[in-house]
Amino acid sequence: QVQLVESGGGLVQSGGSLRLSCLATGDIDRVNVVSWFRQPPGQQRRLVAAIAPAGTTTYMDSVKGRFDISRDIARNTVFLQMNNLKLEDTAVYFCNLRQGFDEYWGQGTQVTVSS
Repeated sequence: QVQLVESGGGLVQSGGSLRLSCLATGDIDRVNVVSWFRQPPGQQRRLVAAIAPAGTTTYMDSVKGRFDISRDIARNTVFLQMNNLKLEDTAVYFCNLRQGFDEYWGQGTQVTVSS
């Protein structure tokens, strides 16, 4: 089993920045993909960014150039640096870890961007 705990969410003004963290504990395989998803109110959960074991990253189009996903392997932590935040970035952000056939989710952290 793997447990994921997100932190770093909060209220920020448009144009501001936040850094989300996802700490993984438990039976963690070195070969895993960690992703950030988000779910705005009344909408489906969507992939925001992902990082593969080799460090390859992928982003949804609307956050390219503004968000950066990175990982600290020694601390089993993945970060999502979010810059130039916009109103439409408001959502609950979830951390996701996939390894082998297993998939795990964190409890989510709220990000609210105000005008």
